[in-house]
Amino acid sequence: MKISLTKLFAQDGKSEKYEIPLTSETFLIGGQDYRVIEKHPVILGLTHEGNRVITITGSADLTMEIPCARCLTPVATPFQLEFDLQIDLNLSEEEREEKEEDSSFVEGDELDVEELVRNELIVQWPIRVLCKDDCKGICSRCGANLNIQTCDCDTTGLDPRMAAIKDIFSKFKEV
Repeated sequence: MKISLTKLFAQDGKSEKYEIPLTSETFLIGGQDYRVIEKHPVILGLTHEGNRVITITGSADLTMEIPCARCLTPVATPFQLEFDLQIDLNLSEEEREEKEEDSSFVEGDELDVEELVRNELIVQWPIRVLCKDDCKGICSRCGANLNIQTCDCDTTGLDPRMAAIKDIFSKFKEV
């Protein structure tokens, strides 16, 4: 959903309020699509401060489905996003990069609400999501989810520092 900023720029100090439904079913983050499983309308307040400088305030609540870092089970992860940005649309792309101001969600005189939400999701994206604190993960040999079942794989790993001694003992067995 895009919002035209033309009417907002007509007068300094002009403010507009919006309640916009999210239409995206997925968001591309880090090269992977993540499914939106619950969403509420995005609440936005836009204010023209003058000279094509706008202030964006508001919030969005949504729940994303993110796989567990250990067992890959989908986990419902809630996000409560808050917007409080000031964008100077007079700046060139180089000046915005220099100020570390991201305004990729504003193109010409239009604000892309979905891209604004995506940018905030990236900022608040968790480093790691677990289905439960004591998640056992998956077996590295057979791929079984160890939270659901046990497997018969040999999990006794040899300490790599003892590999040389194992080689010596295997030679005695051969004789």
